[in-house]
Amino acid sequence: MVFKRRDRRPVGRIVLEALWPRGGWGRAARYVQLRLNRLPDPPERIARGIFAGVFTTFTPFYGFHFVFAAMLAWIMRGNILAAILSTFFGNPLTYVPIGVVAMKTGYSLLGLKAGADHGSIGKKFVKAGEDLWDNLLALFTPDKADWSHLSIFYDEVFFPYMIGGIIPGIVAGTIAYYVSLPLITAFQNRRKGAIKAKLAELKKKKKLGKQAD
Repeated sequence: MVFKRRDRRPVGRIVLEALWPRGGWGRAARYVQLRLNRLPDPPERIARGIFAGVFTTFTPFYGFHFVFAAMLAWIMRGNILAAILSTFFGNPLTYVPIGVVAMKTGYSLLGLKAGADHGSIGKKFVKAGEDLWDNLLALFTPDKADWSHLSIFYDEVFFPYMIGGIIPGIVAGTIAYYVSLPLITAFQNRRKGAIKAKLAELKKKKKLGKQAD
């Protein structure tokens, strides 16, 4: 296959690089910034895409952030690739604080109280996963499906997270929009100036060449 890696990475290495990429997250951030600056689109469209990507990281749709960011960017008439790249804002270093802020905001807006009746959030994740697996097996066995833990997970984790992530997501996305817009504009103007200078230099050399002939 054309795109197949010659060196097969072990599963442990794949997981490790997902948590900490080669060169660290700083290098990864600089790469994303460079790609965003070089997108062939007006700064406003790129900035709207960045808003969509950053906002999406405050939603609980893990594994689908790319999809939702692209959809939101399309609705906002933003740059879809910029939205996908900007979901990098959500990474192993930021997911915990994002989750804490979203959950606390959600519980506050919905008037809920955090209780330990059904265990910790981690335990609710595990129990919900067990429900999904058991109910999948129940399709092929006489066992009855039980959605109780999934219902608890939805009521106490997913829904509060989804509602609570809206306000901080809008705030973070708006900040990203207004910070990125002038930076991208300045980069594109500087790049256009450099291209014009190169073209002028080429024309000058061509003209001198004709005069020499």
